[in-house]
Amino acid sequence: MFLKKVNDFITNDKFLSIFLFIVAILINQHYASRGIFPMDGFAHFDPGYRILNGEYPLRDYWVIHGIIVDYIQAAFFFLFGVSWKSYVFHASLFNGLLTVATYFIFRNFKLNKRYSLIYSFFFSVLAYTSSGTPFLDHHSAFFSLLGIYCLILAIDREKNLYWILLPIFFGLAFLSKQVPSSYVILSTFFVLFIYVVIKKKFDCLKYILISSAIFIIIILIFGNIQGVSLDSFLIQYIYFPPSIGLERFADYELTFNGIIGHYKFIYLAILPMFYLNVKKIINNHSYINQKDFYFFLTLTMLTLSLIFHQLLTKNQIFIFFLIPILAGFSQIYLKNIKLKHKGKIFIVIALICFFSTIKYHLRFNENRKFHELSHVDFSSSIDASTIDEKLSGLNWISPFNKNPNEEINLAKFAKKVLKKDKRNKMVITDFQFFSAILNEKLNSPSRSYDTISYPGKKNKYFKKYKAFLLNSIKEKNIEVIYMINFDNADENLILYDFIDKDCLERKIISKQLKKFEFKKC
Repeated sequence: MFLKKVNDFITNDKFLSIFLFIVAILINQHYASRGIFPMDGFAHFDPGYRILNGEYPLRDYWVIHGIIVDYIQAAFFFLFGVSWKSYVFHASLFNGLLTVATYFIFRNFKLNKRYSLIYSFFFSVLAYTSSGTPFLDHHSAFFSLLGIYCLILAIDREKNLYWILLPIFFGLAFLSKQVPSSYVILSTFFVLFIYVVIKKKFDCLKYILISSAIFIIIILIFGNIQGVSLDSFLIQYIYFPPSIGLERFADYELTFNGIIGHYKFIYLAILPMFYLNVKKIINNHSYINQKDFYFFLTLTMLTLSLIFHQLLTKNQIFIFFLIPILAGFSQIYLKNIKLKHKGKIFIVIALICFFSTIKYHLRFNENRKFHELSHVDFSSSIDASTIDEKLSGLNWISPFNKNPNEEINLAKFAKKVLKKDKRNKMVITDFQFFSAILNEKLNSPSRSYDTISYPGKKNKYFKKYKAFLLNSIKEKNIEVIYMINFDNADENLILYDFIDKDCLERKIISKQLKKFEFKKC
């Protein structure tokens, strides 16, 4: 009797979901601190801290994406203190919540507990852990995924709550990053159009439109309270980013490996579901009236949207979390049909998912490929607490320097120089943590400084950014600009294209630390 009670307890859905939640958090928490790619790894560290201190994206620093990620990070710093561990916990908590959501989606469709547990665990290994730290592509994709889950549940359970939540998750996805969220949103509109027209479910549109309107009004009011103009939002977040995307699209070359080879396990995972549904569509024209058709169409469009995004982006592939989701749904579709050796087919699907999870776990978690750390010696890493206690837990080694001591010493030296200088400063660096560790406003004009973070001279929004930068310097009475960790950087692209060279006196403090003092001009 006792053993039966124990068995019932540990196989209860609530217990299994709590177990998955904790495991997903711990996995991400561990791998997030394994090395650092400064520009991406610290992307929301200082911005989160700056929001706590009254500096806001769009108004005080130029951003082209990731607004909501900065605000969520600010909330984590507010609740748990400003530290590397609370920074990483942001991503870890997302990993845990998404894993539990995936488990309950499987259970909603009566996939047995064993397979639901296995596929959800595989999901937790492949989801946020590829980055580990808060990252805008991941937030955009995962808020979109929650929107897709809401759509599936709305169609399945016919509860209005899910129609209300759908645009909220998509709105958060878009404010995390415009793509892949826009692709997923457009593909969802396509599914919704077919669903509403064929099933004549017009009532759902009422809840979607009301929820969307309320969400937009809240965002507008919130922005107005913080002094963010609608014009700034439109220029930085809506108008400028597509000009970058069009350039990438024009330069893109189609290859077999690029379209098929990189995503072969995703295609294998969706294949059984795809085959069964296409067969039903061909053999039974009334199948498009059934709910199963819309679940299939939704998941297919999600898959194509995310693959399309990866084809255009310059980032590492991070969408392998689709494999356990699609494998689980393939099994859900298979269990509802009469089929010889069904059990063996289930095992084959699970094994494909298992081997692909191991493969991408080694590549992206152990070797940290997403952050370009595949070829570093992790045993040489150094605890970043030597820079500041707020960075305790981060094992510092980057892809740019085999000797982490050099970057550690640079950060420590820069910290000392900045602390000593009491003037109004502007700091330009990929080490986006100096404001947080110095507890000081350092007025970085942009979240990052690669060639797509702000308009270059050839871009039609160049004058807008120039005016934004010069106005920031004037309003904050900036007396000196520091440039940190830009070895051989083109100072024209970062500074002189926007500020008259005669107005600045350039001084080299060290190889990777320079200062530019303003003169009367």
